[in-house]
Amino acid sequence: MMSLDWLGAEAGQIFGQHILWSDAIGNTIGLLALALGSRRSLWTWPAQLASGVVLVAAYASAHLSGGVGKQLLVIGVAAWGWRQWRRGRRDEGGAVAVRFATGRERAALLTGLAIGTLAVGALFTAVPELSWNPWPDAYIFVGTLAAMVAQARGLIEFWFAWMLVDVVGVPLAFSSGLAFSGLVYVIYFALVLWGARDWWLRSRTENPRSAPTPAMEGVSVS
Repeated sequence: MMSLDWLGAEAGQIFGQHILWSDAIGNTIGLLALALGSRRSLWTWPAQLASGVVLVAAYASAHLSGGVGKQLLVIGVAAWGWRQWRRGRRDEGGAVAVRFATGRERAALLTGLAIGTLAVGALFTAVPELSWNPWPDAYIFVGTLAAMVAQARGLIEFWFAWMLVDVVGVPLAFSSGLAFSGLVYVIYFALVLWGARDWWLRSRTENPRSAPTPAMEGVSVS
């Protein structure tokens, strides 16, 4: 089997930051996945899976079990989201239909984000090798999972979850001297604003006053 050690090798330097091939490839695919998500393309999920696989290979080659574990969770949620979108409700154009979350769904997302961050942050603190900055990393990790779950269910709040992640991710990257990573987060934020506007407009034109049906509660994305 071909060695994947090259994924952990340096691809170059940008703004004085050493960029690994795994970061360069993973971030590029991640940006593509977000752009596809804004267009409600089913290909957003294979792109997210590919990004996760690249990072798993990179972490495994570097013997970083914590990073592998986190990315396996991301891959699992991406696989579930792909299944949800394939089975979900469609609009007249055949694209995945989107809607705002119900009050109960919003409360569940926020509660999950809060409890998940506390639990994961405590784990990262207890096992330092899992994270170099436990609490911000826990928040970003759990926020990413929450955003993916909302996306899988076709909820416009998916974009707001990404905004909450970027609010921490951007200043954390720049304050840590990771200018390239900060720039990537800024690009993510621009795509998030664009995607949020598009999904919001779509929800108004497709189902301006409708509430979730039983079918939507089960598959939800529709």
